Amino acid sequence: MATLTPYQRQFRTRMKRAIRLRASADAKARRYTQKLADAIGAAEDAATQMNELNQLYNVDVSTYTLLTQALHANSGQEVLLDHLAQSTPGEELVIFNQIPNGNGGLPLPGNPLFGEAMATPPIVQQPDMAQSAEASPPQIIEREQQVDI
Repeated sequence: MATLTPYQRQFRTRMKRAIRLRASADAKARRYTQKLADAIGAAEDAATQMNELNQLYNVDVSTYTLLTQALHANSGQEVLLDHLAQSTPGEELVIFNQIPNGNGGLPLPGNPLFGEAMATPPIVQQPDMAQSAEASPPQIIEREQQVDI
């Protein structure tokens, strides 16, 4: 096996981190989607009980809260569970991926997007003092005139 250049090792490290982050986000989305589907199901159970109480006691109490009504109407438990069933965890695994070799084999500068510290400070362009003196208007200093009385 050929030795990897620093550029290729940097790519591999960044890619592994990005894949871990993507997997973590997917796991959270699955967990929260399941919880939301369960909550909508519980709201439907509560609405069924509220509706039965309304009929038995001849009252008119709202069966849903505004939030659960909107969730039930717009997505519903079946839709969420359908989305979960259509995808599986790790469906887009990157098993074999050829690591590119660019930038002459040299690693790229650190990037905060990847959780890395910036290797060099940002470049701040300083104005040239000679140019700025020419560009600015001359300062007028007024002197007090002494008047002898």
